[in-house]
Order: sequence, then C-alpha cells, then structure tokens
Amino acid sequence: MNKLSHYDSSGQVRMVDVSEKTPTHRTARARAFVRMKPAVLKALPHNPKGDPLEVARIAGIMAAKRTHELIPLCHPLPLSHAGIELKLRRDGVLIESSVATTANTGVEMEALTAASIAALTIYDMTKALDKSITIEEVHLVEKTGGKSGAFRRAEKAPAQKRR
Repeated sequence: MNKLSHYDSSGQVRMVDVSEKTPTHRTARARAFVRMKPAVLKALPHNPKGDPLEVARIAGIMAAKRTHELIPLCHPLPLSHAGIELKLRRDGVLIESSVATTANTGVEMEALTAASIAALTIYDMTKALDKSITIEEVHLVEKTGGKSGAFRRAEKAPAQKRR
C-alpha cells in the first residue's frame, strides 16, 4: 500500500507539492444516488423553488470549480470540463459527474464534490416533502491520466431497497 501523501516525514499535514509532476490530460467520473419515495419523484417537476434537477446540475458544476475552497488540501485546478448527468430511477435520482483538466494533479476530488453537492441540492429542494430522503453510494467511478494511470471501479449489482 502507498503511504498517505498529505503527511510529511514528521506526521504533520501538508499540501502535496505537485510542481515536479508532468501536466497530463486527466479525467474523473463520480456517482451519488438520492433515494426518495415515488411521490417525491413525481413532484419534482412541480417544485415551487424551481426544477431541482436543473438547480442540482448547476450546483454540481459550480462545486467542481470550487473544490479547492471546500477541501483544505486540494489544489486549485483549471478545469476544461465539468458536467452533471441526472437519471430518474423508480426509487430516486442517479447523479454522475464528469470532470477534466490538463494539470499536474488529478480531478477525483472535483468529481466527488460535484456529485455530492448535486445530491445535497436535490435533498435541499425536496426536503419539505420528505425528510427521510437519503444520499447513498457516493463513489469514484473512474479516473484517467497521471502517474498512477487509469482506475475503473468494478460495477456491482444496484443496491436493494432496505426493509
């Protein structure tokens, strides 16, 4: 296992120096799932605050661009792409973020932040209908580029509804 790079030899927290790393094209995709009752899903288009899915899309894109302001040791990155795709399922909304850059470090945190903030935005805009909505399965789907190369998460069967 690799050592944690955000600690120096004496165990103090540090921002990783990426100045010696070669800028490469890097991408990442992440997912989150917002589980909600069918009645809440049905009400999405009629939300008096606006369309929760479109607001979540914008919030996720904005979050990707500001990840370094939210997560203390993340580097500010010049993103060349940040996108959010939302898919309605019978039991909720599947969110997938995609982020790209050409830089000295990867965009995994930007993709995870985008998916998470999009999910939180959906919760915020629908919580008046049901406070038991849950945000589940936030995870990195894949990343490309950089010294460590490509990563792709092994797909598993969709989570079954809890009883």
